[in-house]
Amino acid sequence: MDILFIAFLATWLSSTTLIRFARLHVHLSSDSVDGGPQKFHANSETPRIGGIPLLAGMLAGVALIKFHGHVIHPWLLILVAVPVWGLGIAEDLLKRIGPLPRLIGSFVSAGLGIWLLNARITHLGIPLIDDWMAESFLISILFTLLAVGGLTHSINIIDGFNGLAGMVVIMILSALAYVCNEVGDRYLMLYCLALIGATLGFLTWNYPLGLIFAGDGGAYLWGFMIAEISVLLVSRNPQVSPWFPLLVVIYPVWETIFTIYRRKFLRGTGTGIADAIHLHSLVYRRLVRWMVGSREAADITYRNSLTSPYLWVLASLSIAPSILFWNNTLMLVIFVGIFISCYIALYAMIVRFRSPSWMVIRRPRNDPTD
Repeated sequence: MDILFIAFLATWLSSTTLIRFARLHVHLSSDSVDGGPQKFHANSETPRIGGIPLLAGMLAGVALIKFHGHVIHPWLLILVAVPVWGLGIAEDLLKRIGPLPRLIGSFVSAGLGIWLLNARITHLGIPLIDDWMAESFLISILFTLLAVGGLTHSINIIDGFNGLAGMVVIMILSALAYVCNEVGDRYLMLYCLALIGATLGFLTWNYPLGLIFAGDGGAYLWGFMIAEISVLLVSRNPQVSPWFPLLVVIYPVWETIFTIYRRKFLRGTGTGIADAIHLHSLVYRRLVRWMVGSREAADITYRNSLTSPYLWVLASLSIAPSILFWNNTLMLVIFVGIFISCYIALYAMIVRFRSPSWMVIRRPRNDPTD
């Protein structure tokens, strides 16, 4: 637990410093409220470089791992994350690093993970594909690059509201840490605890007030670390079903797959063109009806913070059963199907304006400000 606390403290102090001296860097680090259709916050001078304190927290946690002598080379997992994290931070500061370079950066980091850590997907629990992987090292590498790169970007997709991605990440890492403990993989469990602590330190300023955002750097760090821990957990511990990490991360992964399908095949637009019809955006617009139309910063921020709990509950529908059935492939596959069905049903219900009244949040009628 000391690793969790040190990581929390390092991130909290780093975030506090960035917020306190925002005037020195806000011209580079701010995230404008007019920055596109996915912006739902009130303050135009909010730093979006939360990836810096998150990395600081991870480094502090890893330093403590090294100090205790738990692993020989604890820095390697951080080292392989540098390319994708660095490109994310560059985008946060420069605002002109396109999606393709960042995608390539995630592949480079994944490739380094294969080379330095042997973080490679060797089986999927699907007979024919498993045979291909056993026969071809190249197929295994390609699957790993696609999986790690895809998951890295999927966390960025759901990072739309205060506390949304951060809390989902904590839930995912908690599930991974639990299974790491069950199989006796202390190395990976300590990394989970370090990143949980760092994320908690970040969330104290991000939720509910949104005083700092994770940005691309933070989201990519979260996504890549979760991906690498998941790959290493399954490859190092054969008793863990490869469908366990998939069910754990199915919310951001399915959000990404559905977004590509929706943009490319339903709307006929480019997959990289931002829009405001992600599930979390629809929840904000159609379910969280608190002070709709108000331009007061406090009202916008409060409405923003009310959105994330909807998606936390949704994510828990996959994370809870993954903990129960982490070594049972059949049950994990069933729950992946159940989650996807629930997601589609919820999305369709909101799009068609058929949401039940109990799901809609409105200001109480006896509110004294009426």
